[in-house]
Amino acid sequence: MSRRPFQRTRYQGLTASWSRRVLGQLRNSWRAGSLALLALLVGFYLGQNLTSLLMEAVPGGRPAMVLLLVLAFEVMVRLRTHLVRDEPSLGWVVADNLRIGLMLSVVLEAFKLGT
Repeated sequence: MSRRPFQRTRYQGLTASWSRRVLGQLRNSWRAGSLALLALLVGFYLGQNLTSLLMEAVPGGRPAMVLLLVLAFEVMVRLRTHLVRDEPSLGWVVADNLRIGLMLSVVLEAFKLGT
């Protein structure tokens, strides 16, 4: 008795996509991995410092600063989805990790402030 192939589901596609990405990161050179990690950490550092500095300088205070950051992140994501169709280059990976680090620091700052 032969075994029937599994049905192709969205979950199966998602797990296959994630495993390809993880294995792809492991196969990449140490330079690409270290640049991606460094971009994430630099984004977090810049987010911590820039939000505290710019919240006082931007007219409107914290709500205006958060709105500007969210709009900038949204524009960046929209550009990436329109410009990159296949596997992103190292520059796009670094830009994505900077964005993720910035967003993580803004969310963490919101939790610390209780807002």
